[in-house]
Amino acid sequence: MRFLIGLMWLLHWLPLPLLGRLGEGVGMLLFHVMGPRRHITLTNLRLCLPQLSDDERRRMAKRHFQAYARSILERGILWWGSEARLKRLIRMEPGLPLQEMAAKPTILLCPHFVCLDVAGARIAMEISASSMYSQQQNAVFDVALRRGRSRFKPVKLFTRGDGIKPIIRALRDGLPFFMLPDMDFGTRDAEFVPFFGIAASTLTAPARIAAVTGAQVIPVIATYLPDYAGWKVRFYPAWTDFPGDDVTAATRRVNAFIEERILEAPDEYLWTHKRFKTRPPGEPSVYDR
Repeated sequence: MRFLIGLMWLLHWLPLPLLGRLGEGVGMLLFHVMGPRRHITLTNLRLCLPQLSDDERRRMAKRHFQAYARSILERGILWWGSEARLKRLIRMEPGLPLQEMAAKPTILLCPHFVCLDVAGARIAMEISASSMYSQQQNAVFDVALRRGRSRFKPVKLFTRGDGIKPIIRALRDGLPFFMLPDMDFGTRDAEFVPFFGIAASTLTAPARIAAVTGAQVIPVIATYLPDYAGWKVRFYPAWTDFPGDDVTAATRRVNAFIEERILEAPDEYLWTHKRFKTRPPGEPSVYDR
């Protein structure tokens, strides 16, 4: 892993178009050698995008592996590139809503698109924030990831084991909470709500935390700019009438928003994750071969 981290550091000096193409080449190789992840990706695409043919889904899966591998190599720029370089490469639309975020507690809702770390890095150039964090199995990579995410401003990182109380305290102390709402962590603090029409165990935390703290929810999505020109970070207007009185309906709203964004950039969503790993009682695994 130390070799990989060192290689990422060396590669971050390359021009982005060259680094991006290199990442895509690695991604194409990984598509062919990582059979289990390829199977997960194709299964997710079959369930979520049944209107596509098998050939279309396979081509999309290849593009996703390319986008994912590219994002990993380009992470070196986020970790070690100069602030000036990053600001040139990251286009903000319409801009970081600092005044809105200063006015009340804020949940930044950031689904798992492959460029999500770009959004975190750009926000961290301006303000401190907090976020949920899964400790990496490799200690060297874990340290690099933590340092990379907190290189500009201090970032408070919580684990699922910490529970909800530290998040609530951070929000009340004025730290925006960077929330990734769309991973399957089982049935704890989750409900089965549709995701592209398939029952998916979905965290209710966005609705519950917003209800307790009065926080506003501002979605933020990071995607690639065309022609290897960099990245786009788009902030959406704060949601009104959220969460309302119905946690389940609010959780459905989160998934519906993510579905809309996926259809805008389908290659860049994290299809390699077992989004439907947890099944309702009595239903078999969708990932069994």
